[in-house]
Amino acid sequence: MAEKLVNLRIFEDDNGKLNRSLLDAGGAMLIVSQFTLYGDCRKGRRPSFIDAALPDVANAIYERFVECVRSRGIEVATGEFQTHMVVSLSNDGPVTLIVDSPAGERPCA
Repeated sequence: MAEKLVNLRIFEDDNGKLNRSLLDAGGAMLIVSQFTLYGDCRKGRRPSFIDAALPDVANAIYERFVECVRSRGIEVATGEFQTHMVVSLSNDGPVTLIVDSPAGERPCA
């Protein structure tokens, strides 16, 4: 996932085309864990978090992902795991992507 995200061509080039990656643009990444995004709302009216990883496992995955992104030369800012945070952003552009990975994907090399 780290490899995919730092190389995903989501930034405009001089012609307005999405041809530049985070690496190309010299950007940084903010990585914030958000447990509530894992809520499964397919059944009933209350989100289920039964398939979410336990906190110690989830934190290890989160920290490993941060390491993987940094190892690719990207400056990374992080949130605090398992803490209530207020995060705001300015979404600059018409593109919103959902990036997912298959279960059991190998860790970064």
